[in-house]
Amino acid sequence: MILTKKDIRQLNLEDLQAVMKELGEPKFRAKQVYEWLWKKSAHTFEEMTNLSKKLREQLDEQYVINAIIEDKVQRSLDGTIKSRYRLHDGHLIESVLIPVPTDKRFTVCVSSQVGCSLTCKFCATGQMKRVRNLDAAEIYDQVVLVNQQSEETYGHPLTNIVYMGMGEPLLAYKNVMGSIERITSPDGLNMSPRRITVSTAGIAKMIKRMADEEVKFNLALSLHAADDDKRNDIMPINEQNNLTVLMEALSYFYQKTKNRISYEYIAFQNFNDSLEDAANLAKLCKHFPVMVNIIEYNPIDGAPFLKSTEHRIDDFAAYLRRKGVMVTVRRSRGKDIDAACGQLANKE
Repeated sequence: MILTKKDIRQLNLEDLQAVMKELGEPKFRAKQVYEWLWKKSAHTFEEMTNLSKKLREQLDEQYVINAIIEDKVQRSLDGTIKSRYRLHDGHLIESVLIPVPTDKRFTVCVSSQVGCSLTCKFCATGQMKRVRNLDAAEIYDQVVLVNQQSEETYGHPLTNIVYMGMGEPLLAYKNVMGSIERITSPDGLNMSPRRITVSTAGIAKMIKRMADEEVKFNLALSLHAADDDKRNDIMPINEQNNLTVLMEALSYFYQKTKNRISYEYIAFQNFNDSLEDAANLAKLCKHFPVMVNIIEYNPIDGAPFLKSTEHRIDDFAAYLRRKGVMVTVRRSRGKDIDAACGQLANKE
């Protein structure tokens, strides 16, 4: 029987202290290993040069570091970089670097699951079955590798992290929270939670749980339609988490945390881009302070949607602004590569 070695990154600091005790090493060695894993992002025990050769060999015999490995990179003419990564079990995920050098803003969009169970009609990842959740270290690795990419390409580290890649973050809750802990901790990457946004298709009870845990990061709702009939049509999750229930959960989140909330709204031609749709959306912006991000659609194979015209998007945004709503329009990035979420990973 072949025993598979445990990933050492599944152990917390107390676990590592117990391991060191077992190996007859002083307690402070655990802190050194922990820092190599989470502060210095070591992917091999050989890199841990302040440990004795014997200890490195012992760790290598007992444990593994299941780092993600770059599999394919696509570079867009607009500067967007999409990376596909292979996991230790062969599955594929993807991350995207979205640079806005003029604003000194460099954002990584990370995945939280292999595939997705939510089957939203417009999403390439929704066409894949959910295979498994990523563990905290696999999410953390995306940030580390894309940060290196950003520094090598643009001479600037990441400024923002958005959990908007493959999967529904609130269905991988424990691991997503674990990754944010590693990314924001002084013992880890020490990034500010204010620069992190977690995006959800809308799971009310998990939004309330985040509120009760008084998380420090920002929250985005993938809204995409401002009435229940249309939202039910494109996002089956709305049937259990309708807009009334979601607005109540988001209001609770805002009251408890005062963290920024935004609505992501992909504009689909002749589906959700009329002034009537804008009026419905304006009503949903009265419950708490909210920013609306209107997003140009990246069409995908097998989905019956086209992107709205610039003219209709501009009229839609202008209507919301007249109603006092804060709006940004995000023009589509990476049109010349497989930039829509899940497109690249779906190719195999």
